[in-house]
Amino acid sequence: MPHLRVSEDGTHLVHADGTPFFWLGDTAWELFHRLDRDDAVMYLDCRAEQQFTVIQAVLLAESNGLRTPNAYGELPLHDLAPARPNVRYFEHVDFIVAEAGRRGLVVAMLPTWADKVPSNTPGAGPVVFTPENAFAYGRFLGARYRHASIIWMLGGDRGIDSPAALEIWRAMARGLREGDGGAHLMTFHPKGGASSAQCASDEPWLDFHVYQSGHAARWLPVYRFALELAALRPRKPFLDAEPPYEDIPIKFWEHVKLHSSEPVPAGVLDERGLIAEPGFFADGFYTDHDARVHAYWNMLSGACGHTYGNNAVWQMHEHGARAAIPCLHDWREAIDRPGAWQMRHLRALLTARPFHLLAPAQDMIHGLNPEGRDHVRAVLAHTREFALAYVTCGRPLTLAMGAVSGEKVRAWWFDPRTGEGTVATDVSNNGIQQFAPPTGGADRDWVLVLDAI
Repeated sequence: MPHLRVSEDGTHLVHADGTPFFWLGDTAWELFHRLDRDDAVMYLDCRAEQQFTVIQAVLLAESNGLRTPNAYGELPLHDLAPARPNVRYFEHVDFIVAEAGRRGLVVAMLPTWADKVPSNTPGAGPVVFTPENAFAYGRFLGARYRHASIIWMLGGDRGIDSPAALEIWRAMARGLREGDGGAHLMTFHPKGGASSAQCASDEPWLDFHVYQSGHAARWLPVYRFALELAALRPRKPFLDAEPPYEDIPIKFWEHVKLHSSEPVPAGVLDERGLIAEPGFFADGFYTDHDARVHAYWNMLSGACGHTYGNNAVWQMHEHGARAAIPCLHDWREAIDRPGAWQMRHLRALLTARPFHLLAPAQDMIHGLNPEGRDHVRAVLAHTREFALAYVTCGRPLTLAMGAVSGEKVRAWWFDPRTGEGTVATDVSNNGIQQFAPPTGGADRDWVLVLDAI
């Protein structure tokens, strides 16, 4: 697959021939570390069928990735030395990257989780990087994957909070560029509630921005990231690379002792290591509805794509294993969760049209538009040929008409749960109009589509 690049106007990603690329990602952070080849192929087959386009995975994984070997007994580094990578470990990575490419999937490859770099918020680590070995490691990776279908994603759930850390990331980026000749795009995965602009905005290696809206609450105002990043110059594409995961406990860190031998009290988990007492997690769990809400809010705020995640899948949790964050399902069950299948409808709706021409159009929304559950997002094509508006809970939608061209517009509702549309109706395109979705209810979200006639 030819390598991706940034569009000339800096708003989206494109293929080598200039056609828009729709990023629909999945967080499979532990893919290289935990799965054998058969399981990796099963996972990739599933995500390809579900119409994902990007798989986000880490080479030096968060879950003790330097000291716990992969499925074939191989560690990634000799003697914890980034300048001495274990080729046999990377042969397994080669296989997965190649299999992803055969299915039309791009791998957003994190060279390391950021707990291996000095930080004011240290994790399990260990910290192993210096500017010198980061450059050598980056050059090794760049040369090895020069012709692969990948994107470099530096970082990994951390900011850049010291000059020492910045020099390490800069050195790694230089090494990657020297190794691959600048063939691949590069970005940075930040800590929760932050964006790459807050730590690497002026770095010349940063081709596009990502943000991590995180897992702190329902109805996260993810659109604020989009609006802030759209205002930066030079303009760069942006997307949410870690939104709330389906099935993850909300504010899990208030209930789980991370990196502990007993992360939750006895009895919370069953004999398979799955959650037996969901009530222990007082804030509940994110659902497929939450996954849809944040996906559509992001995309209807100017994002160039979106990443989905599931709590069991990111860590490739197996029955009987100890999860980093307790899970409701095994990863093999979780890849079929409703939210994962529903993401293809988002892609279908947007790629059926020139989605790269969309821009926020909040002035179409008439009346109060509070944040939280009842917030409405709207977008309009630059050509004025179509507009979209998203409601989270099936409430009536009141619009100021006239943004789409023509005396009349064709209005219909799109169901994000099923991908089905209602019968279109031609309506007057002036004044104030109210549109009632086909169904209401707490999890009955809908997209109103207005097409020029």
